[in-house]
Amino acid sequence: MKQEIISHIASCEEDLYSLCKFLYENPEESYCEEKACSYITTLLKNNGFEVKENYLDIKTSFYAQKGSGYPKICFVCEYDAIKDQGHVTGHNLLTTISVSSALGLSKIIDKLQGTVVILGCPGEYLGGTKSTMVRQGVFDDIDVVLTAHPNIITAESGTSSAIIPLNVKFYGDSGLSFLNSSAYTSLDATLLTFNILNSLLKGFSKDVDINSVLSNGGYTPLLLPTETDSKFYIRSNDMDIAKVAESKLREICLYVSKLMRVKHAISLYEPPNEELLTNITLNRLFSHNLKEAGIIDIAEPKDTSAGLSLGCVSHKVPSIHPYIDIVNGENIEYGSLEFAKATISDYAFQNALKASHALCFTALDLIENVNLLSEVKTEFYEFKKNLY
Repeated sequence: MKQEIISHIASCEEDLYSLCKFLYENPEESYCEEKACSYITTLLKNNGFEVKENYLDIKTSFYAQKGSGYPKICFVCEYDAIKDQGHVTGHNLLTTISVSSALGLSKIIDKLQGTVVILGCPGEYLGGTKSTMVRQGVFDDIDVVLTAHPNIITAESGTSSAIIPLNVKFYGDSGLSFLNSSAYTSLDATLLTFNILNSLLKGFSKDVDINSVLSNGGYTPLLLPTETDSKFYIRSNDMDIAKVAESKLREICLYVSKLMRVKHAISLYEPPNEELLTNITLNRLFSHNLKEAGIIDIAEPKDTSAGLSLGCVSHKVPSIHPYIDIVNGENIEYGSLEFAKATISDYAFQNALKASHALCFTALDLIENVNLLSEVKTEFYEFKKNLY
């Protein structure tokens, strides 16, 4: 059956490269990925997938499946790009890997008991939609989630940061600044919050990092700023630790609000991301299959300080997020324009195909060997029990 998978993916190579190049040449910002979504869903429909578009009333989201029964193997697509920069983290190639994997597994799924699912997950750069999907029960009947991300090295799946994205607003009185020089303003409150936070960071856990930006500090020095807006990323390798830091930030804002007699409001401005829980059994299976597919040099699990929306999913379903080299040793920085260009190189595409072979082989192992799937799930539930 593995040879059938390889042969079918080979027969789809032209369509898959066209997909990768189309996404590269038509970058779309988060939640505006209409061309990308249409292109992907059309390709899936043409290959016999049942596709639900506008999934969960999210315009550029989709849910596609082929087969019946269990286990349900899920691949995920991310296809948003960064304004004026494009696919600098390789979402076009990530989607190509996932679609290739889904097509490969779909070739044999009718001969087996099981279902291949592929999810379209827009808005990754703005927190993503996977946490919403988790809350809506999308993953309740999914057995495993598999994805592979383009990178400058090939490495096993590691962990990621938990991120709490907070928006802090302070509200002050209006008026002319030269007539109210002794009045505390919303900007005064914001700046004091930044200063206190910077002074207190030493007392936070070493596993906490806080990134901040002042997104609205007023219109003109002539007028008192009636409203200021600042955004914070509270980042940690553990969501519980991040929540402690969040509580301290909220205390600081409340203190400043009372001290300066200005009102404030705090809210989430993106979905929070939990840290990624990599399933070690899935990691082992994928690495074995990746070597069989032709990629031998695999680094140890790669941890990232970035937040991954897959983190929320990994607390619900056994998941992996390994990395695939697409630069072939060239001095190219991840997240650069050069990295984006590398996603459409022949080397990158061939490695993407090998990654999709490995993902398919891993799925096939789980479908054919119930003991392997049981091992994956036992590890997952044991780890969760110890975690909570």
